[in-house]
Amino acid sequence: MSQASPKLIDATLTLEHRVATLTLNRHDVRNALTGTALVDDIVTTAEWLNTASDVSVLVITGAGSAFCAGGNVKDMAERGGDFAGDVAEVAERYRRGIQRIPLALSNVEVPIIAAVNGAAIGAGFDLANMADIRVASSNATFGETFLNLGIIPGDGGAWFMQRQIGYQRAFELTLSGRIINAEEALAYGVVLEVVAPDALMTTAMTHATRIAAQPPKATRLTKRLMKLAPDMELKAFLDVCAVFQGMCHNEPEHLEAVERLLARMKK
Repeated sequence: MSQASPKLIDATLTLEHRVATLTLNRHDVRNALTGTALVDDIVTTAEWLNTASDVSVLVITGAGSAFCAGGNVKDMAERGGDFAGDVAEVAERYRRGIQRIPLALSNVEVPIIAAVNGAAIGAGFDLANMADIRVASSNATFGETFLNLGIIPGDGGAWFMQRQIGYQRAFELTLSGRIINAEEALAYGVVLEVVAPDALMTTAMTHATRIAAQPPKATRLTKRLMKLAPDMELKAFLDVCAVFQGMCHNEPEHLEAVERLLARMKK
């Protein structure tokens, strides 16, 4: 690795063929984000990715039966942990805690693939929606269940989901708090693909390695363009495209890619 791999506490990180795999590894609590070190692990990994030139794709998955159960409901019941204190205290803990995840992942320069192996509930559903691509096991379930507990999606879920599947569908799922299965998630556009459980990581890695085989600097710039596009006027966006294209034309990887194409055309 170009930069030393970060030391994680409740997750594992591996790198192979330019694909980094982050596995949430607190299956004893269904990979809950609160009451564990997973927030720090995710943020640390996100920050490392932007300095690791030998990484082109991040895959996020969960160990055990769940992808991520979101918040620790026992702590909620006891008004403890991240949920203790008055309004100002809880708000500050959210800002310094779970809200660091969407900010960190939104700044990741490489494509992110969520391999959803099981339940993605509450903030776990939102974590999946922070990825660029979602692939699900047929065992996966999804639920924006905050309102069922008398709370709101405090990690930015209302921002992410409607950008993935549109306002109306996101509104219905969020306000009903209902849990959907993998096939429903596929029909709604939540996930790109549903596969058998034993094919999940192979499928995710197929997507990841295909992307990782692309010229790495152009890949990072392309993701930046994809993220910028929804919030920019066309003229300003095209100006950014022109600058990025100038950067690409002056990179050795561009000429190498062109030479490979020409060589294939001669065969």
